Amino acid sequence: MITSNTSFIGLIGNPVSHSLSPIMQNAALQYLGLDLIYIAIPCRDKDLELVLSSLKKINCKGLNITIPHKEKVFELCSEISPIANKLKAINTLKLNFEKEWSATNTDVEGFIYPLKSLDLTNKQATVLGSGGAARSVIQGLINLNFSTISVVSRNKLSLDELIKNFGNQIAIQGYSNNDNRTQNLIKEADLIVNTTPVGMKTTTNEKNILPYGETFWRSLKSQTIVYDLIYNPAPTPLLKFSDKKGCMTIDGLQMLVAQGIKSLSFWTDGLEVPFHIMNDALKKYL
Repeated sequence: MITSNTSFIGLIGNPVSHSLSPIMQNAALQYLGLDLIYIAIPCRDKDLELVLSSLKKINCKGLNITIPHKEKVFELCSEISPIANKLKAINTLKLNFEKEWSATNTDVEGFIYPLKSLDLTNKQATVLGSGGAARSVIQGLINLNFSTISVVSRNKLSLDELIKNFGNQIAIQGYSNNDNRTQNLIKEADLIVNTTPVGMKTTTNEKNILPYGETFWRSLKSQTIVYDLIYNPAPTPLLKFSDKKGCMTIDGLQMLVAQGIKSLSFWTDGLEVPFHIMNDALKKYL
């Protein structure tokens, strides 16, 4: 029950109306019996500093940060975790004892959650896309001890920056999406991860859209694991295609839940909720 003493956690981004985080987080808060609710707060770029400053002064206990604020929020935080600094992206905030924002990033833990039970040491991975999501994926692959990480992208500038940023941990091989050598990458990869938005549910309801086109996938073999960070629609066109090829497929829903669990633990100083509580809430909603 919401009372005059109820505090809240918010999601800050633009847009946020599509977010599933309120569904799963409110299910978790109810399970834990906490006098907290989780709400989505749309926030334009120009209002970010004002909104975060205002939230310090009321009964806000924490925040998730999503597009387009994951990088811009750095200058508004007094404490930033090593992983957030490494990824150059923040997705979770809470107020510290000085009533200043303390920041971290839970996306890496979210990404590796469905992969931790698999033996992927010294395997080969191919990542599609070189944006912010690719950073979390690459760090996760490094943590899982992949021997080879290749990135395929349309954007040479972001690709080059990505390779440079991770150069002290692993030598990433970068390729343009129209490079003929990508056929060998697809054929030899033990894991392929799509971090591009291609295949996401849109208002135009495009169907059968694959990242970089269907020809790009012609050498995909059945032994490859295909992981699409997109979770709506479920399954995505890429996962439908890969399933028909006999591949093991993973969608982004497990990552969404797992990173949400880590955020909740950060806000509540270590409390955790069983995975199925958030996951079941989302499946019931979807």
